[in-house]
Amino acid sequence: MLDKRFILESPELVQRNSDERGMRADVGRYLQLETQCRSLQQEIEELSRQANVVSKSIGQAKDETEREGRKEEGRRLREDKEAKQAEHDRIAAEAGAIYRSLPNMTHADSPRGGEDASRELKKGASQVTPMRFPVLDHVQLGEQHDLIDFEGGARIAGHGFYFLRNEGALLELALQQYTVELLVKEGFTLLVTPDLARGEILAGIGYIPRGPETQIYSVENFDLNLVATAEITLGGLYAGQVIDADLLPLKLCGISHCFRTEAGAAGRASRGLYRVHQFTKVEMFAFTLPEQSEQMHDYFRDLECRIFDGLGIPYRVLDIASGDLGGPAYRKYDLEAWMPGRGEGGEYGEVTSASNCTDYQARRLNIRYKTKGEKGTNFVHTLNGTAVAISRALIAILENGQQPDGSILVPQVLRKWVGKDRIGGGSDDE
Repeated sequence: MLDKRFILESPELVQRNSDERGMRADVGRYLQLETQCRSLQQEIEELSRQANVVSKSIGQAKDETEREGRKEEGRRLREDKEAKQAEHDRIAAEAGAIYRSLPNMTHADSPRGGEDASRELKKGASQVTPMRFPVLDHVQLGEQHDLIDFEGGARIAGHGFYFLRNEGALLELALQQYTVELLVKEGFTLLVTPDLARGEILAGIGYIPRGPETQIYSVENFDLNLVATAEITLGGLYAGQVIDADLLPLKLCGISHCFRTEAGAAGRASRGLYRVHQFTKVEMFAFTLPEQSEQMHDYFRDLECRIFDGLGIPYRVLDIASGDLGGPAYRKYDLEAWMPGRGEGGEYGEVTSASNCTDYQARRLNIRYKTKGEKGTNFVHTLNGTAVAISRALIAILENGQQPDGSILVPQVLRKWVGKDRIGGGSDDE
């Protein structure tokens, strides 16, 4: 959420930012409703005061007629107060809905426009090289080498679920080990998080827990939801807490399953592992002082680059345009890996993102920091970044690693966990 004082002082700026991000939010209407709420609250307090005065005066009535008259006046004042309170609550609910829909402000350097306006910042260390043989996509490679079983997953849980088999399962574990080893050396605290979270935590992070537009699986009859990312659980870990400023920045990495309905996703670009209902992810999360967050954001982006440079995967980094930012993000970087089997002749596909959410999530979750020797508390800044989303990383590894003889080279950094240099082809030597 935005600072209400900031909205009051800069309504035109907030409205323009909302428009640039494609959000339907009427800032003028919000301010009008807030004014009405304040006026009604004053009326409610005055009616309450009058009712108390009348109530105390009943015992001082001279006779029964006067006593009944004062009781009647007290009832009328209470009814008026209840009517005003109902009107206040209705208006406050409308104002609150607009307030919660307002996106974060946008970094001055973020490109303005829709998805096509996103700006390429750099490419990775590995270059895209033409494959002078028939290229297979990861679905074909997975079937050929018995790595992925989509049919079995669909039989168990429906379309969008799958089994990883043999070296496919080993690659998932290897990717976790490789990523976690790097992050722990960088000073991250490792957590394995719950796969469920309460609705208020999801809403605080910026997800819609329920309703027609949700991407979240909810547990019927319980205020619990399957998490779409460990960002939810890591960010919610300190909900309602005050963190000692000396502990910041606080860097966490979490391993979790991720569950997404992926409503509306279809087409060849979403084939196979690219859009699935369940996958494993290693997530980075940080709580920082306000002055630390931009540097931390660049650090998260650089870590994602190190991870994919280590895997030998070609990629590009994008500075995401305002119209393609999620509500909580102040600025967002995406890393897109080259996927030779995607589309007609290969395409880039998103594999990680890193977002600086400033104090937007912290306000919703009431996460603050306290500086020794200073009065009061302030909101922390929060950041999140994908270290590795296993399903999409597997696409890039399998498709870029395929060889003319049909084998698949295992990235050097993963071989100690997979136990071999290549999948298929008979030999384990490069």
